[in-house]
Amino acid sequence: MRIRGAVLERIGAPRRYAESQPLRVTDLDLAPPGDDELLVRIEAAGLCHSDLSVVDGNRVRPVPMLLGHEAAGVVEAVGSAVGDIAVGQRVVMTFLPRCGDCRACATDGLAPCSAGSAANAAGTLLDGDVRLSRDGTTVLHHLGVSAFATHAVVDRRSVVPVDDDVPPVVASLLGCAVLTGGGAVLNAGQPRPGQTVAIVGMGGVGMAAMITALAHDDVRVVAVDQVPEKLSRAIELGAHAAYAPDDVGDLRAEVVIEAVGHPAALETALALTAPGGRTVTVGLPRPDARISVSPLSFVAEGRSLIGSYLGSSVPARDIPRFVEMWRAGRLPVESLVSSTITLDQINEGMDQLADGQAVRQIIAFD
Repeated sequence: MRIRGAVLERIGAPRRYAESQPLRVTDLDLAPPGDDELLVRIEAAGLCHSDLSVVDGNRVRPVPMLLGHEAAGVVEAVGSAVGDIAVGQRVVMTFLPRCGDCRACATDGLAPCSAGSAANAAGTLLDGDVRLSRDGTTVLHHLGVSAFATHAVVDRRSVVPVDDDVPPVVASLLGCAVLTGGGAVLNAGQPRPGQTVAIVGMGGVGMAAMITALAHDDVRVVAVDQVPEKLSRAIELGAHAAYAPDDVGDLRAEVVIEAVGHPAALETALALTAPGGRTVTVGLPRPDARISVSPLSFVAEGRSLIGSYLGSSVPARDIPRFVEMWRAGRLPVESLVSSTITLDQINEGMDQLADGQAVRQIIAFD
């Protein structure tokens, strides 16, 4: 079938992206789903720093590639081997499929799936297939999803079904921002009553971590960011305090979530961590990024540094948990949306993301 999507033609294009146009919205051919795959009509997709990191070259991927990994949509066709999802169901996309068979999948979310990671690096679906092409030339998949398009073919293991009462925008954010930021709080940080949780970086993932922490009883939540508008927004959403990195003073927290992907942010997070506390890093810095840290502090103060990919989540387990928190009014996922754009505004959206002005921009297809 013919679809319309935003294809990354080259990596490392100069700013501003509205002028250099690294992403081109174009017509493509989408092959039918294989036995273990689904055809999904995309309803909503979010712009995330993981998309920007491919555009700017921080995370090198093969091109041409149809970007987008945070999305939700409605199933329009299912492969012959898919028996648990029906046409018409709404599904949440997840950007790391889990094969369920490798040693990493046995770690309960601690380690990313080996097969899924290999497929994501190659630009294929989990079984090694590619369903996208343009004028007879292969166009690769982004993180098994490729959601910046009207439709996508995805592996069954790349989606989690949700009920119709979960709106498309909420469902889309569950698959990345909430799963990553919220999962880092629930699965890696695990705050206890009376503790303080600090979040460094108040983009979409950081804000998701914050509202997840606020859903805990008797936990103090502190936001840290360089952008005053984001600090104000954090206070509006319930943060107990908000500071610029240079203004934190002697603040210390038992759980600190770093959601920027920059060495300076991680050093700030480490400095904020109290004795006996946990620093959880979910940001994706450049591969050559380095930090300066005293190893003595980890032993002498009993502190730990935890890397958390996809929020150390098992999507099939954790997305229903977040849905129930949202239904109960404890997780205001809608509050993460800073603006809605069209697919044709994708390059301008990347500029907003690179400028640090956006929390979550949503592409609305309906």
